[in-house]
Amino acid sequence: MAQLQRIAIAPSQLQEHQILLTPQQQHYLKRVLRLGEGEQFIAMDGLGKWWLAQITGEHAKVLKPLIVETELPVAITLIMALPKGSGFDEVVRSCTELGVACIAPVLSDRTLLNPSPQKLERWRRIAAEAAEQSERAFVPTILEPVTFKDAVTNSTASHRYICEARGEYSHLQSVITKIAGDVVIATGPEGGWTDREIEEAIAAGFQPVSLGRRILRAVTAPIVALSLISAACEV
Repeated sequence: MAQLQRIAIAPSQLQEHQILLTPQQQHYLKRVLRLGEGEQFIAMDGLGKWWLAQITGEHAKVLKPLIVETELPVAITLIMALPKGSGFDEVVRSCTELGVACIAPVLSDRTLLNPSPQKLERWRRIAAEAAEQSERAFVPTILEPVTFKDAVTNSTASHRYICEARGEYSHLQSVITKIAGDVVIATGPEGGWTDREIEEAIAAGFQPVSLGRRILRAVTAPIVALSLISAACEV
């Protein structure tokens, strides 16, 4: 089954035993992937369901549901201060591959980027494409940007961590040996979190942790954090 191409569909496209393909999906399947009439592909709704499908004209016929077991045993939410430039694009792509369930971009004291609605749609499209490529059952949720304070005070995860490069804090790897329940992890902007932000996070139940002795770039830290957590969950 691994050789079959995968595309993400909206749940509303599934009509009984047919998938109503959009013009863009028809173009992608037939022109880009060069699939012909009667050829098969995998359709995924991003909500945990996959189907084996067959091209029939402008539609696709659902042949059978597929069982997918690629998700992590815990739901991980990444709270990330928006970096400058297009760095968030790569974070969305890589963290989707690593199994993140939700990404919450935040505006911190040192955030330089003020994203447009078009940016949010782009990030959601990148997440869908990365979920297809990495054979995820779910497409991660990309939330609208909010302030850092709102993000940490509204978190109800069982395990809450904030990564901080300065200070004597336990390494993330040493505190995630046994995880039961949802996880939220926050990584900072260029220049790091301010003292006030660290205090707000601690007051909201977050545990400060280290990612090592070196200072990581804002776009590197979330990938390292997600790698450590996903590795600990899948051992």
